[in-house]
Amino acid sequence: MVYNQFEVKQAIVIIIIITTDKRKSIDAQLVGGNKDTGSTASQIYYLTHQILKLTSHLESHSEDYSSRRGLRKLLGKRKRLLIYLSHGNTVLYAKVVKTLGIRGLKRP
Repeated sequence: MVYNQFEVKQAIVIIIIITTDKRKSIDAQLVGGNKDTGSTASQIYYLTHQILKLTSHLESHSEDYSSRRGLRKLLGKRKRLLIYLSHGNTVLYAKVVKTLGIRGLKRP
């Protein structure tokens, strides 16, 4: 199947619009409509999105050690942000964990 440049550019624009709309809707759900992308909840969402992308990449490329290292770094950063959020705002922490479908932190 051969695509011309216009079809490829149009597909890229559609993908960008879909991901942008998805991010805005998740931000609205998590932060209550606040457009602050620097908030802890937004950062956790974006890191989770990147983690899912890297995980799917590593399923097909199991020996890509640099991506594996990057995945570990993202997981550590998300864990630190979850700890920070759990200490500061437990209601928002529970909402973020439930919305994103990730495991919560281990409690001692």
